[in-house]
Amino acid sequence: MLKLGEKQTLKIIKTMEFGVYLSEEPSARKEQQVLLPIRQVPENAGIGDEVEVFLYKDSNDRMIATVHDPLIMLHEVKLLKVRDITRVGAFLDWGLEKDLLLPYHEQRGKIHKGDEVLAALYIDKSGRMAATMNVYPYLKKNAPYEVGDEVTGRVYEVSRNFGVFIAVDDQYSAMIPKRDAQGKFEFGQVLSLRVTAVKSDGKLDVTAKKKAYQQIGPDAKMILEYIQENGGELEFDDKAAPELINDVFGLSKAAFKRAVGNLLKEKKVVKEDGKIFLAS
Repeated sequence: MLKLGEKQTLKIIKTMEFGVYLSEEPSARKEQQVLLPIRQVPENAGIGDEVEVFLYKDSNDRMIATVHDPLIMLHEVKLLKVRDITRVGAFLDWGLEKDLLLPYHEQRGKIHKGDEVLAALYIDKSGRMAATMNVYPYLKKNAPYEVGDEVTGRVYEVSRNFGVFIAVDDQYSAMIPKRDAQGKFEFGQVLSLRVTAVKSDGKLDVTAKKKAYQQIGPDAKMILEYIQENGGELEFDDKAAPELINDVFGLSKAAFKRAVGNLLKEKKVVKEDGKIFLAS
C-alpha cells in the first residue's frame, strides 16, 4: 500500500523516458504505482531494484515519489519557515519542490513571510497533505525529563482557562498551569523552564519561575528598576492586593514580598504610608 507522507522502500516495476514507476509488487494496479521523476532515479537503477522514497502530491494533485528527505514527516512537529503568504494561506518550506500549505484556519496568531512556525503535518479531508499550527494532538508524551530538570520550550497557545501550552524541545507536550502563568506570554516565545510535574499520561507541567531562593534576585531587580523609572516611588507596598501586584509585575504576592524584603534588607528602598520609595 502506498503511504502518503511517509518514507517507503519500493521496487522499480516500469521504466519510461520521463522516469520510473514504483510499487510494492510487479503486478500492482495503476493506482498502486507511483512515478519517480527521471532526474531523481538512481544511476544504473533498473527493473526490480529497490528505492527508498517519500510520497507526496505534486502541483496537479498527483501522488509522486522523491528520493529527497522532507523536513517533516506525517504527524511530526517541526519548526518550518514561511516562504509566502497568499489568499489561501501561508506556504512553508519543507525541503521539497512544492511548498507546504498552511491554511488560514490552521494558523495560530499573526504570521509573516520569513517567520519560523511550529507546525505538524497532516492529511486533510480531501486527501491532501497540509500543515497545522494546532500541534497539541501531535506532540510526544514521553519526554526524557524529571521534576527539577531545566528545559527549553516554545509557547504555542495561551488559554485563560488552563494556562500556557508549551512544546518542550519543539516536540514534547507541556503546560504552564494557570496558577503559575503569571506575567505576559507571547505566541512563539521561547522560554527557559523548570519541570514541576510529570503527569501519568506523560505530559509535563513546567514553570518559568526559578526556585524561590533563586528568584529573589531577578524579582528584586525588576521592582527596583520599576521604582527608579517611576520617579523613585511605588504607589503600593507588600500589603497591596494580589491582583494589583500581578498586573504590575506579573508576580504572586508571596514572591513580591520576598523581593521587597530583600530590597529593604539591602537598604535600597524604604516603606512609608503604604508606598515604597528609593532609599536616600
